[in-house]
Amino acid sequence: MDDSAQPSPQRDDQDVDKPPLWQLDDNQLRARYGTDTDNGLTDDQVRQQRAKYGFNELTAKKQSRILRFLRQFNDSINYILAGAAVLTLLMQHWSDSFVIFLVIMANAFIGYFQEVSADNALAKIQELLVSQNFVYRNGVKLELPSRELVPGDLVQLEAGDAVPADMRLISADNLAAQESILTGETNSVAKTEEPLADAHLALAERTNMVYASTDITQGSGLGIVVATAAQSEIGHIQSSVKEIKSKPTPLVQNLNRLGLGLSLAIVAVAVILFVGGLLTHIYSLPTLTIAVITMVVGSMPEGLPASTSVVLAMGTRQLTRKNAIVKTLPAVETLGAVDIVNTDKTGTLTKNEMTVTDVATPDGDFQVSGVGYDADGTLTDQQGKPVDWRNDERLHWLVRIAGETSDAQFHEEDGQWQLTGEPTDGALTALYHKLYGEEPDVNEVDSLPFDSQFRYSARLADVDGERVLMVKGAPQTLARLIKEHGGTVMEAELEATITRFAKQGKRVVGLARQTVPQDLEEIDQSQIGTDMQIMGLVGIIDPPRPEVAASVQQLRYAGIKVKMITGDDPQTAAAIAQQLNLGEDVRAITGPELDAMSDAELDREIGKYTVFARATPAEKLRIVQSQQRNGHVVAMTGDGVNDAPALKQADIGVAMGIKGTDVAKGAADMVLANDDFTTIQTAVKEGRHVFDNIRKTIRYLLPTSFAEGFVVVLSMLLGQELPLYPTQLLWINMVSALTIQFAFIFEPPDEGIMARGPRNVHEGIITKAYAVEIAFVALMIAGLGIYIYDLLTSMGFSHTVGSTVTLQVIIFGKIFYLFNLRTEHPVFSRYLFQNKMAFWIIGLLLLLQGAIIYLPFMQDVFQTTTVGAAVGWGIPALAGLVVMTVMEVWKFVQMTYRRHVGRVHDKMEIKD
Repeated sequence: MDDSAQPSPQRDDQDVDKPPLWQLDDNQLRARYGTDTDNGLTDDQVRQQRAKYGFNELTAKKQSRILRFLRQFNDSINYILAGAAVLTLLMQHWSDSFVIFLVIMANAFIGYFQEVSADNALAKIQELLVSQNFVYRNGVKLELPSRELVPGDLVQLEAGDAVPADMRLISADNLAAQESILTGETNSVAKTEEPLADAHLALAERTNMVYASTDITQGSGLGIVVATAAQSEIGHIQSSVKEIKSKPTPLVQNLNRLGLGLSLAIVAVAVILFVGGLLTHIYSLPTLTIAVITMVVGSMPEGLPASTSVVLAMGTRQLTRKNAIVKTLPAVETLGAVDIVNTDKTGTLTKNEMTVTDVATPDGDFQVSGVGYDADGTLTDQQGKPVDWRNDERLHWLVRIAGETSDAQFHEEDGQWQLTGEPTDGALTALYHKLYGEEPDVNEVDSLPFDSQFRYSARLADVDGERVLMVKGAPQTLARLIKEHGGTVMEAELEATITRFAKQGKRVVGLARQTVPQDLEEIDQSQIGTDMQIMGLVGIIDPPRPEVAASVQQLRYAGIKVKMITGDDPQTAAAIAQQLNLGEDVRAITGPELDAMSDAELDREIGKYTVFARATPAEKLRIVQSQQRNGHVVAMTGDGVNDAPALKQADIGVAMGIKGTDVAKGAADMVLANDDFTTIQTAVKEGRHVFDNIRKTIRYLLPTSFAEGFVVVLSMLLGQELPLYPTQLLWINMVSALTIQFAFIFEPPDEGIMARGPRNVHEGIITKAYAVEIAFVALMIAGLGIYIYDLLTSMGFSHTVGSTVTLQVIIFGKIFYLFNLRTEHPVFSRYLFQNKMAFWIIGLLLLLQGAIIYLPFMQDVFQTTTVGAAVGWGIPALAGLVVMTVMEVWKFVQMTYRRHVGRVHDKMEIKD
């Protein structure tokens, strides 16, 4: 069933005439939804709500496979190929037509299967709402599938439940929910039932709301369903993903413009030549027709789509070896054009593993090394020297309390440690693991779980023959308990440490111990604080991955701005951004602040901010769209469901492969198999390398293809016999397509490729300077060909000999021009043999040329003849050397001019 089959739903909390749901009290909720908060909905109410809202399930409209396949042909590159195929078909060159049609079909099948495998984000989101829940109806507690729920249903929630719909809580007993799938925030959020006063709250701050696809991690609660299916927050994400249309990458746009321009130009020249030939009677009509068709076939760069695809495929292969899986070929190059990388914080810049990084006791401050759950670590002092914590009473007790009051457990999946339990408990247990190297072994007597109302937990246990009460919780709460029982606390020092950790975006937990009677069997809350000592405080944060800071600096060096978009707290996000040096002046803005801006205001202000915190999926999408309106090529990285719309909207979406959700991977263009942000730096370099090789390939193909057309054009203008036969032009195109045009795919990246900044995607592949160079080279090769043909025929050589040598001149012009384009450095330098494959390819091409000249059956097909070494090889080699020499001088003049401009620019900057 697709979306059209569902009734048109309404979302009450979006009604501007009504207060938001989190502001309502129980009576207002009962009035709005008609829910009896003791007995739930009646059967009649359920039927009415079902008729109005439909079932609680997300559905995706399936695309026609035939239309999806046919869409693969809607590409100007395919139009060029089809045009060439039709022309060769008209000329009865069946084998050429067959090969070209085969290439068109192969491209279409490749694109189709890539699209089918990649575009699965909607289906994955749909799976998130499949669960069973306890619901009250007619005063009876029922267990129902989540799809049966309707707005107004009264649903009971327990620890371990998946939340089936968006709900407003009317009862919350020590309830906490893990909402990172929507917000990106690692910590579970404590939930309450009281109305909230503020009408404008970010999703992560709506503490009396729970949302579909999130998980209850502790406690229990009761809630009224307020939104189902497409009207839930997860449904809005699905709608956003569905509404975002896939758009061509910058490279495809450039190639489309280039292909269209070339096609129109070649057809225009053909028409002009045909009309001019008819008016001037240069040739008979059949000869004129063949000449024009020959010019079109010769000028058409049939090898362009194949060459581009092969270069992109090579780039894709290189990235796969480096743990970057690219789902569409053009996406490889897009990374090279990116000038903004938007990254999620949790799981991308950080490991999504809360870690104790700091310890503070009255004796001093200490650091804990090792990021994440599985890393080794040590405790060091301010000078970085290891501390003998086992012989320090406070530190020894602090570590024991951290491990023995926590219920977190770890298990290994696919080489990664997975946490069962609260992230804060996980951080404390990991601290114990790092320092003790073993699991905590607790001889528990009694336990008091954490409660958000009193903000601490406690465990009564026997430790080394002594009965001890170990307490962990908010430091201010522990200090208050001590003072209430007549104890003293160094409040100024405590507050200073708490403030310092908080400014660094760290969660602060106090760890304390209390001596109790040896026969105490149960924890008496009224006595907690008696003779209690705070052993110390720990600072907990999801810290940056160790390798990310260097990668960020490399991206900034390459002219790419790195922005953080997260659902997390702005203070925590800004602290991580400063640690990673995302910018010189790290400024943060929150989602609600963004919502207060119009699109025009956002477009003006967006460049000022490095951190976007408390961002909802809709706000992430809006940020990317604003950046794109400002002319940026945007990459978006993420791992959560909340990242999916922005991942799909971005010019290239990058998902995490290990910790990323299936939804994020489905919406992205590239998946980092190792979850390593530094792979983006590698991918950017490879993207620039790919574009360089594509540009070199096109700069090579166009002048050498145009030279063939110019031979025909110049011959017609001079009123002389055509030096080349149509079959020879097809041979040149075919042999080039099989050999020399692929030499560039093996070119290594230029030195300094990451120092020159992102390319200007509006500039196109062929700049004005390159267009002049292409025309000049094409005319030079064509002119040399005609000149040598005329010279030989005037010396008494036959037309066939002149034609054969002209064919060789075109081929040798291609060979020598290849060396000019391979690198910006002079041909005869240490870079000459850097691409050894080019020499093997040239060798193969020369063997094929020997075959067409000396094999009798090929002579018959291609109208060639046997020629001597001096005439058939020496003269073409000299012509090729002329091409290379002239273009080396051209290159030298360009380099000298660029250096001069650079020096002038530097002097002007110094003066300023």
